[in-house]
Amino acid sequence: MRPYFNIAGPCIPGEHYLLPPERRLAHVREHIEEGRYFVLQAGRQTGKTTSMQWLTEHLNARGDHAAAWVDLQTAREQPDPGAAFRTLLGAFERALARDLPGVPRPSPGAVEAWLRDPASALLNYLQAVSAAAPRPVVLLLDEVDGLVGAPLVSFLTQLREGYIARRGTPFPWSVALVGACAVRDYALSREERRAVAWLGTASPFNVASETATLEPFTRDEVSELLGQHTEATGQAFDAAAVERVWALSQGHPWLVNALADQAARRDVRDRAVTVTAAHIDAAREALITERRTHLDSLAARLREPRVQRILAPMLAGETTAPDVLDDDFAYVVGLGLLRYQGGHYVVANPIYREVIPRALTHVRQAQLPQETAWFLREDGALDMPGLFTAWQAFWRKDGHLAAEGFGYREAGPHLMLMAFLQRVVNGGGTLEREYALGKGALDLCVGWRGERHAIEVKLRRDTDTEAEALPQVTRYLDSLGLTEGWLVLFDLRQTVPWEQRLFRRSVVRGGHQVHVVGC
Repeated sequence: MRPYFNIAGPCIPGEHYLLPPERRLAHVREHIEEGRYFVLQAGRQTGKTTSMQWLTEHLNARGDHAAAWVDLQTAREQPDPGAAFRTLLGAFERALARDLPGVPRPSPGAVEAWLRDPASALLNYLQAVSAAAPRPVVLLLDEVDGLVGAPLVSFLTQLREGYIARRGTPFPWSVALVGACAVRDYALSREERRAVAWLGTASPFNVASETATLEPFTRDEVSELLGQHTEATGQAFDAAAVERVWALSQGHPWLVNALADQAARRDVRDRAVTVTAAHIDAAREALITERRTHLDSLAARLREPRVQRILAPMLAGETTAPDVLDDDFAYVVGLGLLRYQGGHYVVANPIYREVIPRALTHVRQAQLPQETAWFLREDGALDMPGLFTAWQAFWRKDGHLAAEGFGYREAGPHLMLMAFLQRVVNGGGTLEREYALGKGALDLCVGWRGERHAIEVKLRRDTDTEAEALPQVTRYLDSLGLTEGWLVLFDLRQTVPWEQRLFRRSVVRGGHQVHVVGC
């Protein structure tokens, strides 16, 4: 059987195209050599499980440690400590039987006795395993961030107790907590934070200095992975296609595999046909439209208040409120939604940048009556003046009220406009979005049968907004190589009547014609 691009679960050598996991694990191996208890935090489907399974095999084959990878997801969201720790110790038993079959495990009677007191069950179990192991024990604990409430607090507390006492009592040499969140984000309630107040101090999980992560693939590694397909099948990805996969994914492992899988397995099945950048763009649209599992999981995160506090002002081009904490930024970055680039927080990659507003506007968009045919000229070109006339009528009648229904109230007007435009261009066009914290505006670009229409969206709070916005619009037009564009101003001044808010005029600025649309 030929290998293929993996988009479901951990990668299996020989079955999937796979880059050497050890490249991404140098820092993790250093933590283990030094006997640290640490966190491995990375976003969903970035290769955590694949890496931990490889690392377990590597450590055991080398013979210096007794390593086990333990998947704790079966205990996910179990609030009762008794039930949760029974599930947890069951997961440990299965992992040790698989990864360390020669190490004696506690007797069933001993395990049952320990489970009568969940507050010390894990501590007793790991002490017994460590005492029986012939080499220092290394535990790679996956999906720990799925634990909740009292079981979570007890789990972390027992690990800490064993860590502190391990000089005189057998206990694992090194432990990695593997998940999408940092330890400080596992317990979110005020009561739970008080119970684990030692987090962030010089504890076994010092989140300030001992949080590791998995870096995305580099451009060269993307090329290397795609090259494995060429070697196996003879089908090439041309240079532009490789660059497009890199640009759209920014090296996110699942996105790289998903784009390549869609293009090579579904869209271009003839291995004699080279995969091009156009094929990758079509694959991108398919991933977004079909809301594949990974992207659907991403969309579910958008309902979290901590995520909303960051993304709502970002979509509007504004800055965050003063009460937004660094921890909120760290949390959203840790989820893989954002990255820090050029002095700004930006969405992690162009696909996520597209998925976020589409997910937020999907329901509204589906309820809009607008049809593409209403806004086409006789020659098939898009009637932008007619489109914005219809938009203003819709905004005054229903849109401004519907915008208040978004969970992202700060970005409600922007989201409503995007839903309207997406509804229209779904008939054969594209809508590209550019936004970042503090950018000052939302940049949109409507693509339609070879045409491009640039739109800048701003909130109007005073009479100077238009004058401030025009230079931004002209810079945006210059970046696209266009001489004509649109500026949409949402008037937030409650004292201004609709008759004054709704207008359209054209101005010439720096050799560019800008159509200003008041809303």
